[in-house]
Amino acid sequence: MTIIPITSGDDHYGIAEQTFVRLRADIIAGDLEPGSRLRLEALKRDYGASISTLREILNRLATEGFVEAEGQKGFEVARATASGLHEIGELRLVLETHALSKSLAVGDLDWEGRVVAAHHKLAAIEGKLVAGDTSRTLEWVRYDFDFHAALISACGSQALMEMHASVFDKFIRYHMLAASFRGRAVADDHRELFDLALKRDIPAAAGKLALHITAGIDHVLASGRIA
Repeated sequence: MTIIPITSGDDHYGIAEQTFVRLRADIIAGDLEPGSRLRLEALKRDYGASISTLREILNRLATEGFVEAEGQKGFEVARATASGLHEIGELRLVLETHALSKSLAVGDLDWEGRVVAAHHKLAAIEGKLVAGDTSRTLEWVRYDFDFHAALISACGSQALMEMHASVFDKFIRYHMLAASFRGRAVADDHRELFDLALKRDIPAAAGKLALHITAGIDHVLASGRIA
C-alpha cells in the first residue's frame, strides 16, 4: 500500500520508513507477540530509531490496528482473538468480493497476464510446501498476497486495493501465529479460483472466495494458538 511520510526531512523519513516497515513486518510475522509491551528504549536499541520517531511509528501502527495504545502506559502489540479473526475475515470477504467482481467484469489481457504469472509462482511455492519444505512459508505469504492482489487488480480503485492490502496483512498475521500451512486444500482453492477467474464466472468465483476465507479461519482456530 502507499505509505505517507511521517514527517518532513529526508534522513528522518528514511529511518522512519525503514523502521515502520520492519516493525510492521515483525508484528505480522509473529516475531513480536500479541499483547507484548512495546517499550521505547528496547525498540530504540533493536531498531535503531529515536524515541520521537518510534512514538510516531507506533501511533501510525495503532491507526492501522497492529498496535494498541494504553493511554499513559504506552503501547502493546494488538491482541489476536477468535472474534478479531472473524471480524477481519468478514471485512476481507466484503472488500475482496467487491473488488473481484469488478475486476472479472472488465479485466483485459494485461490483467490475465498478471493473474497467470502470480498463480504460477504461488503454485510452485505451494508445491514445495506440500512436499514438506516449510522453509518457504514466508515466500508463500508474499506470493499468496500477490495472487489475490492480481485477481482484483482490474477493479479500477486504488483506494480499494490499498484497503484490501491492509486487511489482508491482518488476516495473514493470524496465519503466521497459527504456524501451520493448510496443505493441499489451499493450493486446490487457489487453482479453482484461478480457473474461475479466467472463465469470468463471477458468482462461482465469489462463492469459492468465501469458502476459501472461511476455511482459512477454521484452520487458524483449529491450531489452538488463538484464544
